[in-house]
Amino acid sequence: MLSRAQKRLQREFEEMTRHYQDTFPVEIPENDTNRMTWYVSFIGAEGSIFAGERYTLEFRFSDNYPIEAPDVIFRGAYPHHEHVYSNGYICLSILYDDWSPSMKVSSVVMSIQSMLSSATRKSRPANDASFVSYAGGRSPKTFNWIFEDEKC
Repeated sequence: MLSRAQKRLQREFEEMTRHYQDTFPVEIPENDTNRMTWYVSFIGAEGSIFAGERYTLEFRFSDNYPIEAPDVIFRGAYPHHEHVYSNGYICLSILYDDWSPSMKVSSVVMSIQSMLSSATRKSRPANDASFVSYAGGRSPKTFNWIFEDEKC
């Protein structure tokens, strides 16, 4: 029997493949029988400094989804952005304090794409090296993020 989270994810997966497959293709690892890890790709928006660049986000869902936000990190190539650390962690309030159960994978991807689109220069966060060293392999949700600005 599917858990509440799995039922919700099944609906979202169907929506993503039906409406967003060309824009945000989704892959689920073959060995993930519960379908609780997704890889969602997107391309930087035209007109932005990330235009044409392909990125992949890794979503890791818990059994408490959508009440609890998924872990969302960049996988593979990470954009040089003031809110993206070189370990792929993303400083974006909707992934933590401002998460709402009404949010979906598609809205998270759109928000991250929009965040990248607003950047005017490519750079890492000022504390990148120290944060990455401190973070280790812990979930990004274990940190007390400080959201100093909403614009880059």
